[in-house]
Amino acid sequence: IGEASEASSEERAGGGAEGRQVIRMTKKAKKNKGHRTSVMRTSSRRLSDSADNLGVGGDFNVNASQVTRELERELRREEKERLREEASTGLLREMLDISSTLEDGVAAIVDDSFTKCFNKATPTVWNFNFYLFPLWLAGLVVRYVVLFPIRLAFLLSTFFTFNVVFFLSRLLLPKSAFKTRFEKLIVRCICICWVASWTAVITCHGPRPVASKGRVWVSNHTSMIDWLVLSQVTPFATVMQKHPGWLGLVQTYIMDGFGCVYFNRKDAKDREKVAQTIKERVNNSHGKFPLLIFPEGTCVNNRYTTMFKKGAFELDCAVCPVAVKYNKIFVDAFWSSRTQSFTMHLFELMTSWAVVADVYFLEPQYKREGETSIEFASRVQQMIAKKAQLKIVPWNGMLKYFKPSPKLCEQKREIFGTAIKARLQAEGTAPKED
Repeated sequence: IGEASEASSEERAGGGAEGRQVIRMTKKAKKNKGHRTSVMRTSSRRLSDSADNLGVGGDFNVNASQVTRELERELRREEKERLREEASTGLLREMLDISSTLEDGVAAIVDDSFTKCFNKATPTVWNFNFYLFPLWLAGLVVRYVVLFPIRLAFLLSTFFTFNVVFFLSRLLLPKSAFKTRFEKLIVRCICICWVASWTAVITCHGPRPVASKGRVWVSNHTSMIDWLVLSQVTPFATVMQKHPGWLGLVQTYIMDGFGCVYFNRKDAKDREKVAQTIKERVNNSHGKFPLLIFPEGTCVNNRYTTMFKKGAFELDCAVCPVAVKYNKIFVDAFWSSRTQSFTMHLFELMTSWAVVADVYFLEPQYKREGETSIEFASRVQQMIAKKAQLKIVPWNGMLKYFKPSPKLCEQKREIFGTAIKARLQAEGTAPKED
């Protein structure tokens, strides 16, 4: 049956030697396509192994050069492997074969599931005729001229007041259960004020988180405001990069007070130290605030979810999934750090009508017998994706910082040229060097 099928394929392709040639080239093209598809998957795994596995909040100070070097190394290895596998084909046909380039182009157009993870939603245009335009213009004036100044004044006044109260509490009150409850209340009030400045409508589902020994909370990550959205329900301590500017001041004088953990992505020793700190924090019954980790490690546009890093799932504790789903009816809450500063992101939220979101607190999950940390992370990710209606993609989110360098293009040309020269020398047609 197999021979008859192959014969019929050769007849459809033209029969004889030409048919067999077409079949061989088709099989080779499919195989090469599989290699190219695996490059992103393999690079995602290698970046997960070489970078931090904890997951952090935000996209500040990412070591983009390290990401680029890792992926370029993988691309060079894949190119050399492809040329070695094609060493048995004819030289002329290999040089004229453009199927590899065509497949790369078609794949980039048809199934670009990676860059789709970091694209903001396009606003719907509805001011396209003479009777809708005045309504749209009136709404624009109300949002920017009326609501924004009121919201900004409210946020600055309440934020300053509660920060002063929190600082005095840390400075003057002795350590006690009352001090812990009082500071939790202040932190929650600060987060409520931030959320109120966007006129946010947050609907919570499931039991409210309570700090307890041997538990950690994990959530999908859309923006830095995720922590504010969750902490206005129950104040969380979180794991994040230490940031510069005004946000760094907030971290130093406010967030340090309730046990947030910071680390430097560029320092491997610092990551190991933080990993140990997190393990001690999870197993310490004296933790004041529940610990929240974002396993994706970068902001994704709330339509997709990228690879969960395994660090949060190697702590030998209960993992409590949290799914956050934003409604884009008024504004897209996704923060694209490559194109927008966090200050402008907040301005966008404060000049919208409202931020609408649903938060789902799911049942705690435990690692099953024989289950690896990666499988455990994948299972929890599927639960979050199902509840928040997200599409799972196998890519490491850090790959969005990859930008091919001119050096990589030159190296690929050198690899191809070396392979062609070796073929010519093997066939005895290469020009002899003096």
